[in-house]
Amino acid sequence: MPAMLDLSKVFPFIPFKERSRITLRAYLRVTRVMQAETHAGASLSKVRITIAGFVTFTFIGYFTIGLALGILPVFIHQRLGYSTMIAGIIISIQYVTTFLLRGYAGNIVDKKGPKPAVLLSMIGFSLSGILMFAAYMFRDIPALSLGTLVLTRLMTGFAEGLIGASPVNWAIFAVGDKYTGRAMSFNGIASYGALAAGAPLGLLLNNAFGMGSIGIVIIAAGIIGLIYAKSKKAIRGVNTSAPRLPFIQVLKTVSPFGICLALGGLGFGTISTFITLYYAYLNWTGAVLALSVFSILFILGRIMFARSIETSGGMKTAMYCLALETVGLLILWLANAPHVALIGAGIAGLGFSLVFPALGVEAVKLVPSSSQGAAIGGYGLFIDLSLGITGPLVGGVASHFGMLYIFPFSMAMVFVGFLAALLIYQRQRREVESF
Repeated sequence: MPAMLDLSKVFPFIPFKERSRITLRAYLRVTRVMQAETHAGASLSKVRITIAGFVTFTFIGYFTIGLALGILPVFIHQRLGYSTMIAGIIISIQYVTTFLLRGYAGNIVDKKGPKPAVLLSMIGFSLSGILMFAAYMFRDIPALSLGTLVLTRLMTGFAEGLIGASPVNWAIFAVGDKYTGRAMSFNGIASYGALAAGAPLGLLLNNAFGMGSIGIVIIAAGIIGLIYAKSKKAIRGVNTSAPRLPFIQVLKTVSPFGICLALGGLGFGTISTFITLYYAYLNWTGAVLALSVFSILFILGRIMFARSIETSGGMKTAMYCLALETVGLLILWLANAPHVALIGAGIAGLGFSLVFPALGVEAVKLVPSSSQGAAIGGYGLFIDLSLGITGPLVGGVASHFGMLYIFPFSMAMVFVGFLAALLIYQRQRREVESF
């Protein structure tokens, strides 16, 4: 309870009766403010719990992706005997089906709600685990194993395409459009946190039991996610009957922000896909630690600086982040020892942390709420495209110019993303000033 105000000491010239009335009014006002703050705090806490309950599906999906992320390039290159470029292409094949499914998933969300898309995605992840286990069993027949891995990656892409925008939309439908930025931020923490947990665990499981054990864990994760999704209440958006924009029009609207995201994603894709091969090329140890530091600082950036999108705006936040990611990749390029590379990986992770939600909030503002699912799905296509081309593109750089050139190349691409974000920001300012 707030302390009673002793106005006799502050205003001794005010009569006793009047002091009492002022004291009572002040007391009631303070009490109401405290109650409102308590209610707001409790309400915000409930919002966070609700969002976390839905983005758990994102965590499960990207955890299964992360399990395979660090070990597949090494398995394809060292165990099956194929080039780093082939390894990069196999990793990136996943994003073909992811790209094709994003628009379809967005339409499912807008018409039927997110639950059907999440259920299908969990089935897809379980099937990808079965295929990965089969690829491991065929390891003594390289061509057959590689062919099975192609099917594995396509099935993983199918599942990722459905999970990419569905849980975050489910969360937004549950808590309201007001918390779109927070939901996208939580969704990013879930996805990259899952990669942070999955990638090193995948390496540990592979070293201890072989790649087959990773397939089994993926199957189990998909089944757990399926059971959990069935238990959740289906929710649809409030404007499911409202007219929706054609997906191509939505995609065109969000594409400037998506292009910035795709360029920023090249840095993330290079680190997550090639850091193990890069360390092996330099005869360094600690690739797992580098991946972990990159992912941990990414998550910390999301948690500690999430409010910067609300206070500074999406475009300013995106520019700061892309600039910081560029610096991190520069350090990785110039690093002459593992501990220096570790610093670069951490800075790059911190830099990339808010790129997705910062640009995403700006992109979603430009479409009506009836097309929100398609907007988030279309915007997410660009990170799929980015991660999809990272494998063959950066793998080609490594094959033709050498492994030492992968980080200067990705650094240049991220810097171009920063320049693109700067142009969008300047255009927005001109539009506001002219208005």
